[in-house]
Amino acid sequence: MSKPHAVCIPFPVQGHINPMMKLAKLLHLKGFHITFVNTQFNHIRLLKSRGPNSLDGFPDFRFESIPDGLPMTEQKADATQDIPSLCVSTEKNCIGPFRELLLQLNDSTSSGVPPVSCVVSDGFMSFTIKAAEEFGVPIALYWTISACGFMGFLHYRQLLEKEIIPFKDESYLTNGYLDTTLDWIPGMNNIRLKDLPSLMRIMDRNDIMFNYIMRQIEASYIKVPSLFNTFHPLEYKVLEALFPMIPNQIYTVGPIHLLLKKTQPKSLSSIGSNLWKEELECLQWLNSREANSVIYVNFGSITAMTPDELVEFAWGLANSGKPFVWIIRPDIIDGNSGIIPTEFVEETRERCVICSWCPQEEVLNHPAIGGFLSHCGWNSTLESLSAGVPIIGWPFFADQQTNCWFLCSDLGVGIEIDTNVKRNEVEKLVRELMGGEKGKEMREKAMEWKRMAEEVVKPCGSSMVNFDKLIEEVLQGPLSKP
Repeated sequence: MSKPHAVCIPFPVQGHINPMMKLAKLLHLKGFHITFVNTQFNHIRLLKSRGPNSLDGFPDFRFESIPDGLPMTEQKADATQDIPSLCVSTEKNCIGPFRELLLQLNDSTSSGVPPVSCVVSDGFMSFTIKAAEEFGVPIALYWTISACGFMGFLHYRQLLEKEIIPFKDESYLTNGYLDTTLDWIPGMNNIRLKDLPSLMRIMDRNDIMFNYIMRQIEASYIKVPSLFNTFHPLEYKVLEALFPMIPNQIYTVGPIHLLLKKTQPKSLSSIGSNLWKEELECLQWLNSREANSVIYVNFGSITAMTPDELVEFAWGLANSGKPFVWIIRPDIIDGNSGIIPTEFVEETRERCVICSWCPQEEVLNHPAIGGFLSHCGWNSTLESLSAGVPIIGWPFFADQQTNCWFLCSDLGVGIEIDTNVKRNEVEKLVRELMGGEKGKEMREKAMEWKRMAEEVVKPCGSSMVNFDKLIEEVLQGPLSKP
């Protein structure tokens, strides 16, 4: 009997590729042959960041690529693509190439691999459902967002029906309307409009991203089983509300990076998924710092900021007097490289290190790290909680606003910076997080979540049990019918 063969396809941005790679490695460890499908654009970026042989893989862990439909000539080589364009293009153009790839893989005489037995797709690549149905193989959707974020997206249509959106004009963004409290979203009592995933802040009913999200969510969760990179004790209020709302099974299998850490042999460690080259100098620098003394600053792979915002963060960090590691991507300033003031460099030379990218899990788990200034992407949020590190949140877009609300109001491990960032506030919150009473309380709560996260990935823990169930009930089971 041939090996089961899982085709894993992430949405083509860094924050979705990383958790899909971890899931693919876990499936490989359970005996699956893996085909990992990137877009051609990201395939090229991975080769550039990790070296020309980095995607050779192993005989039973292979990489393939499909076009995303965007013209390659218009892409910046070392930057995330324009997200709305990418969403429209993948939805419209990817099913044909994906179908062709499945055909090729199923022709075992020429492909040399077992026939495809299941598909694990990012939830935002719902065209894969149709392809899996055509080939008669089961499919599971992997939501790399929080359950809270998913619940927020799930209620976009009701926001329309209740005529809460679209906003009549831009004044609604600043006149206090976003502070309106909603009491009808299950598991998220008294959440404010401003805390819902931000793609609902529309003036036009035909907004591209808003409608894309609604289509993906509504086309997906009704038809096939879903898995979430979260764990039940963390988001139990929302999960308990979601279970009766979703016709198919939900599997909580997170934190995925801890689940993998428990089981990963060294043979797979050479396979990586970072689209930027990791700089390791920061880890050596951290070795010389005291425990819990350093704040780590990273706004993820998509956040863009203005030159003024960069300068405000810079002087806020400098004036706090605390040592810090700051990740400044080459494309973080919209249209330009980040310009750091010379005076700032001189003043902080002895107590900071600035890199363009880093191995985040290792940094967060370093004993010297005492706090995280973050965009509150879900991967970063989970990695921070799993390391027992509290967060200052500056959410950028999509579900990040919801994650930040969840950290601050529900878990008590976060504090939020005002969208209109000012250096005085940055300085004050960094001092509070790193040395204040509230910071101490938040660190204690974060350590509790770290212990809880370690429990759920043990052999009898809920996430490990759910992962085994996912394989048994879905990926090795009969085709899920719509």
